[in-house]
Amino acid sequence: MPKLFGFSISDKEKKSSSLLSPVPPSNEDGVDNYISSGFYGQYVDIEGVYKTEYDLMRRYREMAVHPEADAAIEDVVNEALVSDLYDSPIEIELSNVNASDKIKQKIREEFKGIKEMMDFDKKAHEVFRNWYVDGRLYYLKVIDVKKPEEGIKEIRYINPMKIKFVRKERKQKGNEMMGPQGPSDMKKAIYPEIDEYYVYTPKPNYPTTMFAAGGGRGNDKTSIRIAKDSITYVTSGLFDRNKGTCLSYLHKAIKALNQLRMIEDSLVIYRLSRAPERRIFYIDVGNLPKIKAEQYLKEVMSRYRNKLVYDASTGEVRDDRKFMSMLEDFWLPRREGGRGTEITTLPGGQNLGELADIEYFQKKLYRALGVPESRIANDGGFNLGRSSEILRDELKFAKFVGRLRKRFSNLFSNMLKTQLILKNVITPEDWEQLSDHIQYDYVYDNQFAELKESELLNERLGSLATIEPYIGKYYSQDWVRRKVLRQSDQEIEDMDKQIDKEIADGTIPDPSMIDPITGEPLAPGTEEDVMGMGELPVEPDLEKASAVTNAQLSKDTKAAEI
Repeated sequence: MPKLFGFSISDKEKKSSSLLSPVPPSNEDGVDNYISSGFYGQYVDIEGVYKTEYDLMRRYREMAVHPEADAAIEDVVNEALVSDLYDSPIEIELSNVNASDKIKQKIREEFKGIKEMMDFDKKAHEVFRNWYVDGRLYYLKVIDVKKPEEGIKEIRYINPMKIKFVRKERKQKGNEMMGPQGPSDMKKAIYPEIDEYYVYTPKPNYPTTMFAAGGGRGNDKTSIRIAKDSITYVTSGLFDRNKGTCLSYLHKAIKALNQLRMIEDSLVIYRLSRAPERRIFYIDVGNLPKIKAEQYLKEVMSRYRNKLVYDASTGEVRDDRKFMSMLEDFWLPRREGGRGTEITTLPGGQNLGELADIEYFQKKLYRALGVPESRIANDGGFNLGRSSEILRDELKFAKFVGRLRKRFSNLFSNMLKTQLILKNVITPEDWEQLSDHIQYDYVYDNQFAELKESELLNERLGSLATIEPYIGKYYSQDWVRRKVLRQSDQEIEDMDKQIDKEIADGTIPDPSMIDPITGEPLAPGTEEDVMGMGELPVEPDLEKASAVTNAQLSKDTKAAEI
C-alpha cells in the first residue's frame, strides 16, 4: 500500500507463505471482502429501513434529536463518562504490564499527550455521544512525513458520512477465471492479496456514489485514498450479519421510536378534535323551498354564531368574522311537522386523561435502548438502600455500560500503538504482547454497583466473623480466604506481599507483638514470652482437693462423735 496521504506500519516478521486458508481473517469492522468491480456501501433492504450507510447514519442522527431518545442517550453517556471537576474521565492502568518503570512512564506520558491533542478532558461527552449515535468513529492521525519519529502531531475528527473503509481483493493477471493449477495458483485462489484503505470524500454529491476511488462508482476526482494506519476507526461492536453493516445501538429502537411518534401525533389530533363540546342547532324552516330554507339557515347562523376569536400569539380576544375552525357547531334544518327549533350538545371525549399507551411505548423505547424503565419517572427518587432494594435493571445497565467502555477504549489503544511505534518506544511485536495487559480506568459514578459490592463485602466479613473460631480446627486459613472471602490466587499473593511490606514499614503492627488476650501491643522485650507464652500457671486439681476436704471432714466428724 503506498503511503499516499498517510503512513503504514508493517511487522518485521513476515508470515509464512505456506499458511493457506479458504476463509479470510475475521474482521470486526463491518466491511466484507469485495472484488474490485463491486459497490461500496450499497445494500438492498426489503423492509425499507436503509439502503446505504449514509442513510443509516442520517436516521440515527434524526432519532437522537427526539426528546425521549435524547434523554436515554444522555443517561448512557453520563453513566459511561463521568466529567469530574478535578479528575480526567479516563486514565491508563499499567499495573499488569510486564515492562520496566521507564517504559511505563513513557506510555503514561504518550497517553496524556494523546488526550491533550484530542482535548478529550473537555470534549469527552461529545466524542462518546458521537460514537454512540453514529455507531462508528473516525480520527485522522497527522504526522510529519519527513520526521515520522516525532510521532503524531495532530488528531482530527472525520465525519463518518464522508469516509468509508474499503477492503478490496487484488486481481491476479491471468488467473481471474481459472482454478488452482499449482502451488502458486492455489495460494492466489485460496488466500488472495487484499488492499485495505479508506476513501475520503470531502463533498459527497450523492450518498450512493461517494465511495469510489479505484474501481467503484462515483467521481474519482473528489475521492481521496488514505492509508489504513493513518486512520483510527472504532465501531460499536454491533453488526448486521446479513448485510455486513456496522450498526449503532440506536438501531434496535428505530421501530419503537416511530411507533411512539405516531401514537403521540394521533393523540394530539384526537385531543384537538374531540376535546371540546359541540352544539347541534335544529332550525325549523317550515314549508320554505330548498333555496329559501338554505338562505334562512345561513342568516340564523351568522346572527347567532360566536364571532369572538382568541389570538394565541398576542393573547387577545377579537371579533373575526372570517375565522373558520374545525370546531364549528352543527346547523341542521328541520321541516314543518317536526319538534321545531331545538339545541342539543355533543359531549367531548371522555378518555382524554388516559396515557397508558404513551407510557407503554416510552418504556418500550427505553428497553430498546438498554436504559432502565425506572429512569423515565420524573418523581422517582434516588434510593441508597441495601442491595436487596437495587433493581436488576440497574445492574444490567451497569454491565451494558461496562461493555461500551471496553469497546470505546479501542480508540486510545490504536492511537497509543501508533505513537509508541513511531517514537521507537516499542516495536510492533512488543505491542502485541503489551496490548492485552493495558487497561483503562474510567471514573466510576454508578452508586448501585458500589452498593452491591459494599453489601457483598459486609456479608463476607460477617461470615468470616462467624467461622473464625473454627479456623485451625475444622477449616484451614487458605480455605477461608478462597471460599469465604472469594480471593483468587493472585489476590492472595498480592495481599501477603502487601501485608509483609506494611509490617516492615511500620504501617501496621507485627501480629507477633500483639497480646492475643487483650489485643494491646506488648512492651519491648516480651516477644519471646509471647511466642512461647512463658510458663503456664498450674491450675489446682479441684476434684482432688475436694476429696481431701471431704476425707478430712469425715475424720473430724468421727472424732467428734467419739
